[in-house]
Amino acid sequence: MQVLAIHPEVVVVKSVKWQTTCTVVHHGDESFVVDSPLYAEELESLPTLLTQMGWGLSGLLATHGDFDHVLGRLAFPDAALGVCETTAARLKAEMGGAARRLRDFDADDYVQRARPLRLGDLQVLPVPGGLDIGDETLELVPADGHTHDGMAIWVGWAKVLIPGDYLSPVELPWLQEQGSREAYLATLGRLKPYVEQAEWVVSGHGGPVDGPRALALMREDVAYLQALGEGDDAGRAALPIARRDRRMLEIHQDNVRRVHGA
Repeated sequence: MQVLAIHPEVVVVKSVKWQTTCTVVHHGDESFVVDSPLYAEELESLPTLLTQMGWGLSGLLATHGDFDHVLGRLAFPDAALGVCETTAARLKAEMGGAARRLRDFDADDYVQRARPLRLGDLQVLPVPGGLDIGDETLELVPADGHTHDGMAIWVGWAKVLIPGDYLSPVELPWLQEQGSREAYLATLGRLKPYVEQAEWVVSGHGGPVDGPRALALMREDVAYLQALGEGDDAGRAALPIARRDRRMLEIHQDNVRRVHGA
């Protein structure tokens, strides 16, 4: 696990698995933990990390409902978990789905945990909207397309964008089971003004990238998704140079099937 301070009030924890990120945002006397690392010892280190920084926990936030983003309750079992309305509806419809996927993940990787995942009551947040933190506000932006739910978080005073699984330096745009190419492109368009202002963008996978690199990733992702919609030529859509390994080819083929039913 890596711990990276990208701003005096923004700290990123990067998991060894899938380069999954968890971002701690602090201001005034409040702190929010956004998304989560994966392994038990990584999660168990989060309360100690906050204590060392002298930051008290105000709550947990999840950018979307994939299981690897909602594990904060394992580290802070009494904390409120804030999600957007679409994520709350997804988690309710998939009752216990995140816990089942976590059990499968743990079985594959021989992971033992002290307690099962229980999401408990969710705090549904207004998206688009804002969430107060000290005398500042986190701006919440709709972000669907990768899945059918989700939000991005703009930390305006720090110029940090937390977009969920968008703008990843290590993962292609991935249209999961209920994802949408059109919605994904719309989300990238929605996020562009924030990326243009950002000093750092913290994708759900891959760790922080600076603003200019994030804009380059956005151009690559838009070009890839546009090519993915070009009928018979979709399978030959050019993958970005840094994202052409075996796993990315598998994701690409999954995207082609999702878009064209091939």
